[in-house]
This record gives sequence, structure tokens and C-alpha cells, in this order.
Amino acid sequence: MRRYSGLLLFLLLCTTMAVAQNTKYVNLFIGTSGDNGQVAPGATVPFGMVCVCPDSDPRTHAGYDYAVTKVSGISVNRLSGVGCSGGGGNLRIRPVVPAQELHIDKSTEQAVPGYYTTAFTNGIVTELTATNAMAAEIFKFNRNTPTALWVDFASTFEGVATCQYERVSDTCIEGYVKARNVCGRGQYKLYFSLNTDHPFQLQEQQATTAALKFDEEIHTVEVRIGLSPLSTALASQECSRWKEMSFSNLKLQALAQWEKQLQNIDVKGGEQDDKIIFYTSLYRTFLSPVDVTSPDGEYLGTDGKKYVSKDFRYYSNWSLWDTFRTKFPLLVLTEPVKMRDMATSLIHLYATGKKDWSTGFESTPTVRTEHAVVLLLDTYRKGITNLDFRKGYAGMKEEMERLPMRSPDQKMESAYDLWAMAQIADIIDEKEDAELYKQRSASLFEEIWKKEFMNITPAFEVMKNNGLYQGTRWQYRWAAPQYIDKMIEWVGQDSLRSQLSYFFDHHLYNQGNEPDIHVPYLFNRLGAPEETQQLVRNLMTQPMIHKYGGNAEFPTPYYGKAFKNDPVGYSPEMDEDDGTMSAWYVFGAMGFYPLLVGDEYYELTLPLFDKIQLRLSNGKKLTIKVKGRKKKDDLIRNIHFNGKVIDDYRISHLELLKGGHLVFNCK
Repeated sequence: MRRYSGLLLFLLLCTTMAVAQNTKYVNLFIGTSGDNGQVAPGATVPFGMVCVCPDSDPRTHAGYDYAVTKVSGISVNRLSGVGCSGGGGNLRIRPVVPAQELHIDKSTEQAVPGYYTTAFTNGIVTELTATNAMAAEIFKFNRNTPTALWVDFASTFEGVATCQYERVSDTCIEGYVKARNVCGRGQYKLYFSLNTDHPFQLQEQQATTAALKFDEEIHTVEVRIGLSPLSTALASQECSRWKEMSFSNLKLQALAQWEKQLQNIDVKGGEQDDKIIFYTSLYRTFLSPVDVTSPDGEYLGTDGKKYVSKDFRYYSNWSLWDTFRTKFPLLVLTEPVKMRDMATSLIHLYATGKKDWSTGFESTPTVRTEHAVVLLLDTYRKGITNLDFRKGYAGMKEEMERLPMRSPDQKMESAYDLWAMAQIADIIDEKEDAELYKQRSASLFEEIWKKEFMNITPAFEVMKNNGLYQGTRWQYRWAAPQYIDKMIEWVGQDSLRSQLSYFFDHHLYNQGNEPDIHVPYLFNRLGAPEETQQLVRNLMTQPMIHKYGGNAEFPTPYYGKAFKNDPVGYSPEMDEDDGTMSAWYVFGAMGFYPLLVGDEYYELTLPLFDKIQLRLSNGKKLTIKVKGRKKKDDLIRNIHFNGKVIDDYRISHLELLKGGHLVFNCK
């Protein structure tokens, strides 16, 4: 199997760095402190299974908390900002006895894409990097500390069903861990191969833990842990694949992968913090889903059976309830080849028994897969048409019959799914189904919107009123942008715009949760694009009043920025939600946004930067420019795309793919 030499890696890194040096703007500690993002600075590669990082004690959802120095050890995987108790936290290693506390020396802590390092207060130093399916961990011991590693083979964030390990050589332990998924829904099973660069004695063995002790003259130990959802043989193969590559070169390789991933969007202008937040946000949109396909194309279906793919890579690790709104539409633009494989993976998920949450046979930590039909439609409408909807159509139809209808918000979201399903049925020429789903969607929306959301009352401001999930009636009122024309018909455009203004003027919008994050762009459709421009800019850059958290109204409203270059990087209780909030920021900063996911159009607003250049996958370049802006709060006078005036503040995805120049002229 091909291996990269150090020289080749050096040349690869120099090439990518010469094109753009965007990784230097990534601050992996943004949003890692407390409940202000629920993310971690772990070492990982784009769309990789491994995210290796210390776990704080006590920990937060992703394991790590910047504000906590005490750690329970270093584990190999985690999800980014998904709520509940998180997911992952497997195969935790600590370089001191369990009875001894281990604390990070914060003055030594560093993290860049693909690499993390810190010293602990007892003098032990760790360095971490990763490949797609292997964690590489270095532990440097001082002469006063025994060279030993305590391994918890059953560590997890959500509880373990089973775990097994055995020593297969004097430098290798293999086995598996089967753990609960996020929120305790479903399970995943990971096979592992743990290898050390020095022989160890296996001591203090228990059913789920053991100590690896090394000779006294050894003071530096490197551990490599390969993972596979299919077998220990494949986990071992991942370690063998990189056997000849040093830790330093693995680190360089990971950085080169990230530089390549981030180099397709360059920005100029704006403040330094704007660039840091932008590229950190862009980075986080590439963390998931993860490629769990074996080298020979084998993957585990959600029914527990093994399948072989010949024409796509199979992805797992989903959190669609949030990410369908922003992250996946961004991946359609930035990663269309991978996005085709991701969409195909979802179709295969439907074909092998997709559920709304994790099943008992996942390949890696995962969360939820609601609204996959909306994501699939969006992918198709934006030009990725080589999708075999027929393969998963029976599963899609079955899902339409079990859409949740217990509360008003569920009915609004189900109307969205039915709307998307009608169009998928039409695409594959299932005309009768298409008409059925179209009528079901429209009638469901009319019934619930007129009953629960049309006539405004004081109860609209109450979180979870009438059974709503994490929101108010005000926030869910706008949750069906596909029917904005119906809202206008029933209320009147002027009245609806006035109500929308009231919504923002009285701080009833919640940037800290997803159901209404598209709403600032509705002003474009209501004849007031200047309102969209001001709102989006302020939400990205200015302190604002936030009345609501994730589950309740704050006793005292929070006043501050929703996005900051700081470990307390988001407003309180604001989940990053696996790239959802990051993609929201990236779109807003570039000046266009997918108001209606499943439609080919973007709403246009004034970009945060003066110039943005996108290198498109078709080889063309899209340059976005702002001309005549003298103050940050200037507004758009007119918009041109390749010399033609855009007078309705929207542009199609397919037009953008032509490349050229999108120019915003300011007043």
C-alpha cells in the first residue's frame, strides 16, 4: 500500500501553503469553554473517525472543557456540539494511576488543525495527531514518573453495552467496544488495535481496564490506535498502513489535509477576528459525517449486515435535525463529490432500515437522521443528480407514514418533509405519490399555522408553550419558508413584515438554537432586504440581547456577541450543533444563504469581507466583491453578477457554479 515519504509530505505541505495559508486562522479553542458551543480542540482530519483529545473531569458534551484543568485521560473520538451527553469518549488512556489527579498546564496547551499538545502539571507531556481511522498519541515522562499507561477499554460518554480486549503481542492489544449512542439512543461497535512502539507488561488487569508498564529506561512512548466498525483485522491494517511514517510526518500530513480543505475559499478585508471566526467555522463544517468504508469498499449497514460499495464511499455519523439547515447545503457547494457520496450513503441508509435516531448497528457515534429527504432534495436541486432515489424510495415512503405529529412544531417540520418528498416522488416519475405528498404537506401546514401560529398572543413568547420543543411559537412561526407565499396571502405582506420586525425588535429571535436561524433572511422575501443586511451583520459582529437559551428564557437576558474569538465562543447554551452554526456564519460572511433548503436559490446579503474567492470543484472561480463600502453599516445599492443586474436579492446555485464576479455596490 502506498505510503508518503517525508520529502513528499514536505512538498505537499509547501504546495498547499503556497496557495493559501488559511489554517493559521483556525482557533480550535473557540467554543470549548462551558456550555458555549460544546466543541473540542481534538486532533482530527477532514471527515475522520478519530478526534483524539483530553477528556475533562467533570466533562462537557464533547468531553473537553477549556475552563477545567483536571482530566480523566485522553480518548479517541467525540462528536461536535450535539447535546445530551455527547458521544464517543472511547479507549481512554491516562499516564498516571487512576487515584492520582491529572491536570493540564494551560500555559503549555496548543492546538492546530490535526495536532494537539499539552504538558500536565506533573511534568508529563502529550502530543496527539490522527489519520482517518487512527489516533497517534505520544507520552513523554519525566525521570521521576514511572513509564506506564492506564487504559480504560470501556470508557464512553453514554454508557457501555460490552467491551472485550486481549493482548496479541508484547506491543499490541486488540478488541472491541460496543457503546450507547447520543442521548442513549442506539449503539455503535468499534474494533480496535492498540499498538505501542516499545514492549509493555500488562498489569492490574480488570474486566475493562489494564495498565501497560514499560522498562525503566523508556521515557517516551508512542501509542497508535486503529479503529474499524468491521473487524480487528481492519483496525490493525490501519496501523500497519502508517507504520513507516513518523509521528512528525503524520502531523504534517494532517495539517496538509486541512490546508487543502480550507484553501478553496480565500477572504480579504474585515477584522482579524472575523477571519479567525470564519476559518474556524469553515473548519468545523468538515468534521462530519465520517468515512467508515474499508479500503476494499466494505461497510456496515444500519441493519447490522455488511455491504460492499463499488462506486461510492460510505459515510456515517449523522446529526441531521440541525445540520440539514446549513452545513449540508454548504457541503453541496464546497464538497460536491463527497456530498454525492454522503447523499448516496443516506439513500443506502433508507434501503437498510433507517430510523429517526441511531439504530443498534452504527459504524461510529451518531445522533439523528430526521429531514434526510430535505437534504437529498437540496443535493439534487443543486446539480448533484446522479442519485438513485429508487434504491431508498420504499424507506422514504415508510418514513413519511411515521412523521411525528404530537406537537405544533413537529407538524410544521413534518410539512417540510412531506413537501420535499413530493418533489422527490415527482423526480422519479411517481406522479400519484407526488400529488398525494404535496396535498398532505399543504393541508397540514394550513391547518397548524392557522390554528397555532397565525393569530399572535402573549403566549407566543413562552418557551415550550403548548408542547413545543426548545422554542416559542414566535420562533416556530417561520419554520416553513416553503410556504411564505401562503403566509403573505393569509396575513398580508405589510402586516407580515411588521410582525417580523416586532419579532426582532423585541429580541424574540434565538440565535442560540436552530429552528429560526433562517428568519433574518425572510425580510428579503418581504420587500425589506436592508433589514436582512443589518440583522445578519449585527448577529455576526455586534453584541445583542439574547432572551432565550436552549430550553428556557434566561432569568436575565444575555447581552453580548453570539460569535466570538474566545473559548467562550458562543452565547450561553448555544450549541454549535455539528457544524450548523458554523455554516450559518460562513454563509452570512460570504453574502448568500439557503433560506429554503431543497430549493436552488440563495438569498443575497452584504458580505462581511471585501473580497471572497471560491475555487469551485468544476475548475471555475467565483469572486465576490464589495465596492464603495465606507462604513460597516453601509447597505447595498445594487448587485451585479457577471455584469447583469440582480434586482430580487437572490441567485441560483447553478448560476454561481458558472463562476465569474458577484459584485455588491454600496450606497
